[in-house]
Formats: sequence, structure tokens, C-alpha cells
Amino acid sequence: MDTYGLIIIKFVLGMLCLILQINLLGKGNLAPTSAIDQVQNYVLGGIIGGIIYNSQVTVLEFIMVLLIWTIIVFVIKVAKENNAWVRRVIDGNPRILIRNGKLMVKNCLRAGMTANDLMFQLRSRGIDQIAKVKSGILEQNGQLIIIENDEHNVRFPIISDGQPNQDVLELIHHDQDWLQNQVQQAGFDRIEDIYLGEYIEGQLNLTPYPKN
Repeated sequence: MDTYGLIIIKFVLGMLCLILQINLLGKGNLAPTSAIDQVQNYVLGGIIGGIIYNSQVTVLEFIMVLLIWTIIVFVIKVAKENNAWVRRVIDGNPRILIRNGKLMVKNCLRAGMTANDLMFQLRSRGIDQIAKVKSGILEQNGQLIIIENDEHNVRFPIISDGQPNQDVLELIHHDQDWLQNQVQQAGFDRIEDIYLGEYIEGQLNLTPYPKN
């Protein structure tokens, strides 16, 4: 088979692998939502880009490499969905950088956020003083969520994927026992039964996992 024929076959196989991973990950696209998503995209791009023009790599070897990487991605996805510890290790947790107008310097340093970067992001939102910020939360994907002191209809994701957000509990001056009582009053047994919990204007809105 000529060189261009091999390139076309490998290119088609690479596109099929992309489609397969999109469906396995349950996404409409491969846009990264966390650091591990970016790593997966980089590795897949490196595999396809590095092998597709290498005539010494056979189509069978190319298929095996794509298959191995797809299995690894799928195993990581399943592990994250079924184990909270694995999810925290891989994706990490949101970090509160600003709480009630006070800068959490240790959290900023742990997140690698410099003072210049932080103030730049605040100025880009029209905020010139830390004291004007009620909370600044750095999400796992690097996005800084800013909530101003005078902002209305603030929404707090207090439960995500069955796990309570301790930082948010501290921010609203409650603890996990209070959250457990709220969940039970709503008719659920455990916090782990809740897919998403939002704290909106002092009210807790709970969305449970579907019953098997």
C-alpha cells in the first residue's frame, strides 16, 4: 500500500477514535473541563499526530495504541464517577482565594495564583479592591468565580456528585451536620444520594440521583 493510502487509513482511524472517546466521556466535544481532560487531549493529539505520518508504524500497531489509550481514558472516567477519593486526586477541589473581603494567601500560593494574576482577573471584572469581593473561588479548570458583596441571587453549589463542598459550608456559616439534617428533612437518607445541591437565597435546592 502506498504512503498516502496509509496516511488516509490512519487519519480515518484517528477520527473514529476521537468520536469514540467523545461518546465514552459523555460530552458533545473534547473541550477540557479539568486538567486531566487537557492531558488526555494532548496525549491523543500526540498519538495521532506523531504516528499518522510514520510509515514504520503499521495500521495494526496504530489501532492497538489507540485502543490502549481509549481503555485508559475509560478506566479513569469510571474510577472518577465511582470513587470520591480518586476524583479529588485527579480533578482536585475548588479553592477559596477570597472570603468575605479577605485574601486567603496560603490558598493562593497552593493554587499557583500570583498577586498580579489575581488582581488582573479582578480588574477585568471591574473590581479594584479585594474588600468588594464576598468570595473568589478558583475552579478545577482554572476559572476564577467572583461573587461581589452586593451581588443578588447568589448560587452556591453546596453538593456536587454526592460530595459536600466544605469551603461553601464555611462560607455560609454551616457545617456538614447541618447539611445532613437538611438532606434528611428533604426526604433523602444521605448526602451521597444527591447529585447536585444549590444554595439559593438561603434555600437549599436538591437534585437526587435517579433511583435504580
